[in-house]
Amino acid sequence: MTDLTALADRYIAMWNEKDSASRTALIAEIWSEDGSYVDPMLKGDGRDGIDEMVGRVHAKYPDHAFQRTSAVDAHNDRIRFNWSLAAPNEPPMVSGIDFGVVADGRLQSITGFFEPAAQAEA
Repeated sequence: MTDLTALADRYIAMWNEKDSASRTALIAEIWSEDGSYVDPMLKGDGRDGIDEMVGRVHAKYPDHAFQRTSAVDAHNDRIRFNWSLAAPNEPPMVSGIDFGVVADGRLQSITGFFEPAAQAEA
Protein backbone atom coordinates (compact mmCIF):
# COMPACT_ATOMS: atom_id res chain seq x y z
CA MET A 1 0.00 0.00 0.00
CA THR A 2 1.55 3.29 -1.05
CA ASP A 3 -1.47 5.60 -0.84
CA LEU A 4 -1.20 6.95 2.70
CA THR A 5 -4.82 8.07 2.91
CA ALA A 6 -5.94 4.57 1.93
CA LEU A 7 -3.52 3.14 4.51
CA ALA A 8 -4.99 5.37 7.24
CA ASP A 9 -8.52 4.37 6.21
CA ARG A 10 -7.60 0.66 6.34
CA TYR A 11 -6.12 1.32 9.80
CA ILE A 12 -9.44 2.83 10.94
CA ALA A 13 -11.24 -0.15 9.37
CA MET A 14 -8.99 -2.42 11.46
CA TRP A 15 -10.24 -0.74 14.64
CA ASN A 16 -13.84 -1.26 13.50
CA GLU A 17 -13.50 -4.88 12.34
CA LYS A 18 -15.33 -7.13 14.79
CA ASP A 19 -14.67 -10.42 12.98
CA SER A 20 -11.40 -11.81 14.34
CA ALA A 21 -10.31 -13.59 11.13
CA SER A 22 -11.04 -10.53 8.99
CA ARG A 23 -9.23 -8.27 11.44
CA THR A 24 -6.19 -10.58 11.50
CA ALA A 25 -6.04 -10.49 7.69
CA LEU A 26 -6.36 -6.70 7.69
CA ILE A 27 -3.57 -6.36 10.27
CA ALA A 28 -1.30 -8.56 8.13
CA GLU A 29 -2.06 -6.33 5.14
CA ILE A 30 -1.39 -2.95 6.75
CA TRP A 31 1.13 -3.56 9.57
CA SER A 32 4.77 -4.62 9.36
CA GLU A 33 5.50 -7.83 11.28
CA ASP A 34 7.20 -5.93 14.10
CA GLY A 35 4.72 -3.04 14.13
CA SER A 36 3.89 -1.33 17.40
CA TYR A 37 1.06 0.79 18.77
CA VAL A 38 0.99 2.92 21.91
CA ASP A 39 -1.44 5.48 23.35
CA PRO A 40 -2.14 6.66 26.91
CA MET A 41 -4.25 3.54 27.64
CA LEU A 42 -3.06 0.77 25.30
CA LYS A 43 0.05 -0.87 23.91
CA GLY A 44 0.41 -3.58 21.30
CA ASP A 45 3.60 -5.07 19.88
CA GLY A 46 3.72 -7.15 16.72
CA ARG A 47 0.71 -8.15 14.69
CA ASP A 48 -0.60 -10.52 17.38
CA GLY A 49 -0.26 -7.88 20.09
CA ILE A 50 -2.07 -5.31 17.97
CA ASP A 51 -4.87 -7.79 17.21
CA GLU A 52 -5.29 -8.64 20.89
CA MET A 53 -5.34 -4.95 21.82
CA VAL A 54 -8.07 -4.13 19.27
CA GLY A 55 -10.07 -7.12 20.52
CA ARG A 56 -9.95 -5.69 24.05
CA VAL A 57 -11.32 -2.38 22.77
CA HIS A 58 -14.20 -4.22 21.06
CA ALA A 59 -14.97 -6.09 24.28
CA LYS A 60 -15.10 -2.86 26.28
CA TYR A 61 -16.94 -0.73 23.67
CA PRO A 62 -18.90 -3.22 21.51
CA ASP A 63 -21.24 -0.70 19.88
CA HIS A 64 -18.69 2.05 19.22
CA ALA A 65 -16.94 2.86 15.95
CA PHE A 66 -13.87 4.84 15.00
CA GLN A 67 -13.89 7.48 12.29
CA ARG A 68 -11.07 9.45 10.70
CA THR A 69 -11.94 13.14 11.25
CA SER A 70 -9.19 14.93 9.33
CA ALA A 71 -7.18 14.67 6.18
CA VAL A 72 -4.04 12.56 6.33
CA ASP A 73 -0.97 14.76 6.58
CA ALA A 74 2.29 13.16 5.50
CA HIS A 75 5.96 13.83 4.87
CA ASN A 76 8.90 11.50 4.42
CA ASP A 77 7.89 8.28 6.21
CA ARG A 78 5.50 9.99 8.70
CA ILE A 79 1.72 10.38 8.78
CA ARG A 80 -0.75 12.03 11.13
CA PHE A 81 -4.53 12.25 11.26
CA ASN A 82 -7.34 12.88 13.73
CA TRP A 83 -10.01 10.36 14.71
CA SER A 84 -12.97 9.91 17.04
CA LEU A 85 -14.75 7.02 18.78
CA ALA A 86 -18.50 7.14 19.25
CA ALA A 87 -21.57 4.98 19.78
CA PRO A 88 -24.23 5.24 17.06
CA ASN A 89 -26.10 8.56 17.13
CA GLU A 90 -24.00 9.79 20.05
CA PRO A 91 -21.27 12.44 20.26
CA PRO A 92 -17.72 11.10 20.37
CA MET A 93 -16.70 9.71 23.74
CA VAL A 94 -13.05 10.32 22.85
CA SER A 95 -11.11 11.84 19.99
CA GLY A 96 -7.45 12.10 19.27
CA ILE A 97 -4.59 12.28 16.85
CA ASP A 98 -2.36 9.46 15.66
CA PHE A 99 1.20 9.85 14.44
CA GLY A 100 2.59 7.02 12.36
CA VAL A 101 5.76 5.77 10.76
CA VAL A 102 5.37 3.93 7.44
CA ALA A 103 7.93 1.48 6.05
CA ASP A 104 7.55 -0.30 2.70
CA GLY A 105 3.93 0.83 2.46
CA ARG A 106 2.95 -0.63 5.85
CA LEU A 107 2.55 0.83 9.31
CA GLN A 108 5.69 0.43 11.38
CA SER A 109 4.39 2.29 14.40
CA ILE A 110 1.49 4.42 15.61
CA THR A 111 1.62 6.74 18.61
CA GLY A 112 -1.81 7.99 19.66
CA PHE A 113 -2.80 10.97 21.76
CA PHE A 114 -6.24 11.74 23.17
CA GLU A 115 -7.88 15.17 22.93
CA PRO A 116 -8.09 17.12 25.11
CA ALA A 117 -5.07 15.76 26.91
CA ALA A 118 -6.44 16.65 30.37
CA GLN A 119 -9.52 14.42 29.86
CA ALA A 120 -7.89 11.21 28.63
CA GLU A 121 -10.20 8.66 30.26
CA ALA A 122 -10.98 5.91 27.76
